[in-house]
Amino acid sequence: MKIYTKTGDQGQTSLLSGGRVSKSDIRIEAYGTVDELNSYLGLVRDQEVNKDRSELLQEVQEKLFTIGAILAAGKDPEKMKLPQVLNEDIENLETAIDMMEGELTPLKNFILPGGHPSVSYAHITRCICRRAERLVISLHEQHPVNNNIIIYLNRLSDYLFVLSRKMSNELGIEEHIWKGRKA
Repeated sequence: MKIYTKTGDQGQTSLLSGGRVSKSDIRIEAYGTVDELNSYLGLVRDQEVNKDRSELLQEVQEKLFTIGAILAAGKDPEKMKLPQVLNEDIENLETAIDMMEGELTPLKNFILPGGHPSVSYAHITRCICRRAERLVISLHEQHPVNNNIIIYLNRLSDYLFVLSRKMSNELGIEEHIWKGRKA
């Protein structure tokens, strides 16, 4: 099978449920950003500091593929018998967040992203996750999306923030507090 089909050369793409839409459609923006998020999450997973978290990060990547498929389905994704995002998936992220936070100093200020390339990758991934969440919410305002997808993306961005702090801690990197401008 060839990778190129030439069917998108006029700026349209097919949905899994049939029909064609513009490549600039909010649905395509949403699942394209989820794909971008998944790629960056792979970069985070590949960092040496995350070798013990690799399995969980791969599970999250698989869940992001599920989300992408649901968003790409178009109308009635439930009828296509696609895997779903379950409450259990959200709870798994919450458990991981709680475990990491239990090992970190409580945060009382905003922190500046960075300090180490691996930590910066996690922060970039968190930002992409927030963008994906906003786009899915915009899509939801036009075409209903299962609420668990929105919740999962929200919780994933929280997870990525705490992960960046945990990575800083494990790498011995000092977090830099945002001081703001003095009046």
